Amino acid sequence: MNMRNIKLIISYRGTHYCGWQIQPNGVTIQAKIIQGIRELTGETVNLNGSGRTDAGVHAVGQCANFHTSSTIPADKFFRALNTRLPADIRVISSEECDLAFHSRFNAKGKSYVYKIYENPVASPFVFDLAFHVQRKLDWKAMKEAAGYLIGEHDFKAFMASGSAVKTTIRTIEEISFEKNGELREITFKGNGFLYNMVRIMVGTLYEVGYHRLEPQDITTILKSNDRARAGITAPAQGLYLNKVYY
Repeated sequence: MNMRNIKLIISYRGTHYCGWQIQPNGVTIQAKIIQGIRELTGETVNLNGSGRTDAGVHAVGQCANFHTSSTIPADKFFRALNTRLPADIRVISSEECDLAFHSRFNAKGKSYVYKIYENPVASPFVFDLAFHVQRKLDWKAMKEAAGYLIGEHDFKAFMASGSAVKTTIRTIEEISFEKNGELREITFKGNGFLYNMVRIMVGTLYEVGYHRLEPQDITTILKSNDRARAGITAPAQGLYLNKVYY
């Protein structure tokens, strides 16, 4: 029987999950999708994600792939799989790709969106979907600070401790800001991101927004390679894996 490689694009609300990656003591998105594929095909597959998302983090366009001998047409897989998944996990497309394709190793870059809800009172409708701040931030200063993050830099100061990576040099291609009522969105596009890097960048911009750091301090923080010099790690619920580029 011919083996096929199926590529999935997945959206999920991470609120009730212990992140993407399978773990022994918690419910994860990867585990739920593997279970759905097993129910659909009778196969226990190895589901490769483009990267991990932490507990509480969401995704608009996570990419994953798996090998199967199932005869279900590739473009029909997502509809069939959604009938086996909880409502907060949706596969939005499926297609057959080259057997050598790997969603993580072949990724050329990613974009993340971070949402901040600016209001004296937390909304019951967005409390698990955005970072709630009670006082207004200085967005002009934050945009100026973001400019110092664009380009190729050593982002060691913006990485959570305990990470094992070959290099901490990454390139941020673009940082953009959008306002939709009391909801603000910051989009980061780059060739790769270190562990908690987006959340630490947002946390540092947040400190600038409250004038606890100056925009130009970003340069000093980058050069220091010292996580303690950067800002807080912004909460998980505001972060969305937006798109993976190949």
